[in-house]
Amino acid sequence: MVKKNFRPMEDSIRTDLQGSTRYDDYLQLDKVLQAQNPLSSEHDEMLFIIIHQASELWLKQAGFELTAAIKNVRDSDFRHAFKVISRVKQILNQLVQSWNILSTLTPVDYHKFRDQLQSASGFQSFGYRKLEFLLGNKNADILKVHRDSAFAYDELKVILEKPSLYDEVIRKLSESGFAIDESVLDRDVTLPYEPNDSVTAAWLSIYRNANSNFELYELAEKLVDIEDAFQQWRFKHMYTVQRIIGDHMGTGGSSGVIFLKRALETSFFPELISLRSQLP
Repeated sequence: MVKKNFRPMEDSIRTDLQGSTRYDDYLQLDKVLQAQNPLSSEHDEMLFIIIHQASELWLKQAGFELTAAIKNVRDSDFRHAFKVISRVKQILNQLVQSWNILSTLTPVDYHKFRDQLQSASGFQSFGYRKLEFLLGNKNADILKVHRDSAFAYDELKVILEKPSLYDEVIRKLSESGFAIDESVLDRDVTLPYEPNDSVTAAWLSIYRNANSNFELYELAEKLVDIEDAFQQWRFKHMYTVQRIIGDHMGTGGSSGVIFLKRALETSFFPELISLRSQLP
């Protein structure tokens, strides 16, 4: 008997949804799917908008998870910290893949609608900046970019003034008996984190005695997972921009690719990267 190339409806599938929550209602798709409004008639502008909107949703989720991870670490709830940090890694991997779609946009296609952006730039992304601040790459000057957005400015200022994920992790090292300099524990958390020898020494001890410090060792490797994925995202961002606009300035006024390359030189967890050269 030849199989029919057809899947019939099952009798149990609900079709009368009055008075019940519908899929589109639950996800508020009437709002989400009406939020794509190209300013030109160019075909490729829709792709540009959707890629960035989808990325902003993933950044929001990553920020939500990292906020939970910071609390988990503070509470010594490492099991849940590992879970949400692993999720952040996968979100970043998803964001890396999004650049492959955007790279189908050719320079000719992009320049047909680029002027419509005026000064709009990814540098103004609240979700991205929130992620950077939560991970410890802080810069109070960047708040100026968000002055015209009250909700973004206020939330970023709060995050700027709170310990980052790495600040909380280092405090756990101290609480676990490792000798961490007071200058690190009492540092101004609104400033970018700078590497410290006492932190390096603590991590080296943990890595060299991984079995007896396994939770902290596993936490360290989870952080490196995030560093790795974030750097891949930064690199793919830079390379996609280079492929599309070359050495043109960014729409937000930055030097463009040159500015993006500098981000690759920054590290959220510098001691966890540098200690590799000192092992075993």
